[in-house]
Amino acid sequence: MNSRVSQQLITVQQVDNVLNPITESNGMPNLAYTSNEYFNFERDNILSKTWVCVGFASDLPKKSYVKPVNFMGMPLVMMRNREGEVQVFHNVCSHRGMILVQQEGTIEGVIRCQYHSWSYDLNGNLKGTPHVGGINQHKDERFKCEKHGLKALRSAIWMDMVFVNISGDAPAFEDHIAPLVERWKPFLGENGLELIRSSKIGSTFELPVKSNWKLTVENYCEAYHLPWVHPALNTYSKLEDHYNIMFEDRFAGQGSYKYNLSATAGTHLPKFPSWPEDQLRHAEYVAVFPNVLLGIQADHAFAMMIDPIAPEQTIEKLRLYYVSDESLDPKYDACREATLESWKVVFAEDVFAVETMQKGRHSPGFGGGVFSPEMDLPTHFFQKWLASQAKKALEA
Repeated sequence: MNSRVSQQLITVQQVDNVLNPITESNGMPNLAYTSNEYFNFERDNILSKTWVCVGFASDLPKKSYVKPVNFMGMPLVMMRNREGEVQVFHNVCSHRGMILVQQEGTIEGVIRCQYHSWSYDLNGNLKGTPHVGGINQHKDERFKCEKHGLKALRSAIWMDMVFVNISGDAPAFEDHIAPLVERWKPFLGENGLELIRSSKIGSTFELPVKSNWKLTVENYCEAYHLPWVHPALNTYSKLEDHYNIMFEDRFAGQGSYKYNLSATAGTHLPKFPSWPEDQLRHAEYVAVFPNVLLGIQADHAFAMMIDPIAPEQTIEKLRLYYVSDESLDPKYDACREATLESWKVVFAEDVFAVETMQKGRHSPGFGGGVFSPEMDLPTHFFQKWLASQAKKALEA
C-alpha cells in the first residue's frame, strides 16, 4: 500500500546510495524532506515500528489528568489514572470515531463523548452507553462494553519522556534503551536518572522550526557546525574538544571534554553524586532515533522531543532537569533560569541553518548531498538508519 505509492517518490536505488560507505554515499533525496506522501509513509513504516516520544509525564501533574497530543496527524491522549499510572490511548470514541479529549485537564468523573455521550474511565474502559439498546435501554446483551474500550498503545516512561510503539511489535523498551543506560553509568551511576527533577522555573522551552524533523536530528548529531553557527558555545566547548558518538543501530551524537557552561553562565547547581570529579567538564549529547535528543552534564540533563508536525514544520520541545530535590530550592532559581536561557540561545542559533537547509531541499541542483568522511559520521549513521528502515518497507 504505502510502500508501492512511495516507490514513485523514492526508489530502492536511492536508498542504497545512502547505505554506501560514507565516502561514496549520498544523503536521502529531497522528497524525503518535502513530500506529504513520504511523511505519511515514514510515519506508518518507520516511526510507527519503533519507540517514539509523544510527550512528557510531567505534563500530567496529578492523578486523573489527561492531555491530548497529536503525533504526525494521529490523535492520541495521555492519561494519568486515579492510581497515578500513565497510559496512552488513541483519542477517538469507539462508537463513531469522534475525538474524545479536546483539551488537557483534570477529569472528575468519566471521559464523555460529546456525540452520543458514551463514557470511559481513566483506564480506557467503556462504562456508559446511553440508549444503546433503544430508548432508556442503556445496556444490551447484543453489545459487549468490555470489547469496545479505548485502544491503548504500548507505552513506557523513561527520563520523564512518554514513549509509544504504535505498531505494537517493537522489542521491549527496556531493551531498546539499555545500551544508552549502560553507556551513561560511569556518569550517572545505577540510579542517577531517578534524581532528576523538573522545575516550574528554568525547565521548559518550545521552538517552532520551518523544516523537516530529520534535519533537526541531523544537525544535532554533529559538532562540525559549531564554530560558525554557535560562536559563543564554541568559546567554552570548542570543535576540537568534541568527539563522535555512534553505537548499536539507534544512537548517535557528540561529546565534549571541555563543556563549561557553569563558569560561563555563572551557575552553581547540585551535581549528580556519581559523576566523576575528574570529568566535571565532560558532556554527552545523544540522539535516540528517531525523535529524541538528550544531553547530560554534571549538574543537569535535558530531553528534547522532536515533534514532526508536517513535512516542513517541526516543534522542538525541550525539558531541562536538575539534580535532586535540593536543586528546586528558590536559591537556585536564577541558576536554573540562566541554564535554560543558555540553551535557548544555542537551539535558536540552529534555526537559521536548519530552515535554510530545508529551503535547499527544493533545489533540483541538490541530490541529497555528500558527507565529510570524519566530521559527518554521526549524521551519516542516522541517515543509514532511516534508509535501512525505508528499504525494508519498500521491499516488503
